[in-house]
Amino acid sequence: MSLDIIIREACDTDLKTLVDFNRALAEESENLSLDKDILQLGIIKAMELNDWNYFVAELNGDLVGESMITSVWSDWRNGVIWWIQSVYVNPDLRKRGVFTSIFNYIESLAKIKPEVKALRLYVMRSNTLGIKTYETLGMKNSGYIVYEKF
Repeated sequence: MSLDIIIREACDTDLKTLVDFNRALAEESENLSLDKDILQLGIIKAMELNDWNYFVAELNGDLVGESMITSVWSDWRNGVIWWIQSVYVNPDLRKRGVFTSIFNYIESLAKIKPEVKALRLYVMRSNTLGIKTYETLGMKNSGYIVYEKF
């Protein structure tokens, strides 16, 4: 049975759910407890910026998933790369096509914008379900390792 999932850009009234989803994502994926106030300010700021967009999956009027894209300029490609991040799906609805719907929506937007040269995301090596999902959607391991400081 396929779900009647609606994908749309997030709006101000989605803020509480975006905060809840991101806190759950951080706890689940990295065992981090995010400060709710800082996170909320970060989401508000991201929603105000031109090159960052949150998308939500809605099912029967309830938000059941999210993702965000950020744009990074690539001098090598003379265009932008959209980074997909903050991927979260309600645990009760995983493996039901929620993220696939979000991804397909983002990909369709990217295909009509000639300046978008690639879609990328990072995933924890231990997230085998996520890796399998991304590969099923046609994504490939780019071979890069992400480094971080601070």
